[in-house]
Amino acid sequence: MPSRYRNGRSRYLRYFRRVVIGSGFFTVAIDATHMATRTRAHVFVSGTVQGVYYRANTRDTAEEMGVDGWVKNLDDGRVEAVFEGSKDAVEGMVEWCYTGSPAADVEDVTVEYEEPRGEDGFEIRY
Repeated sequence: MPSRYRNGRSRYLRYFRRVVIGSGFFTVAIDATHMATRTRAHVFVSGTVQGVYYRANTRDTAEEMGVDGWVKNLDDGRVEAVFEGSKDAVEGMVEWCYTGSPAADVEDVTVEYEEPRGEDGFEIRY
């Protein structure tokens, strides 16, 4: 049970996420303590990373590791991805990006760490 201030309010901040269930939207509250245990990495991968199943392999690996986020191709030939989850799982995904799919030839990986934004699930964006 969360600790409470004297005025009865929870000492933990709450974040909200809109989720789709069936045909409706619902707002779900997430405790800040849960968000504090998560990290977010914004990754840009360059090299031969398009047309080699890099995005599909990224999605499959992220789902196996329990990481939320997304991945997409950029017009300049790079792949952009966001990973959110536990620090160990996100770090594992960043390390995976240096190899990527078996047919990829990764030249560079750039990582920017950010505050989590409540990604839920992992998707390929177009």
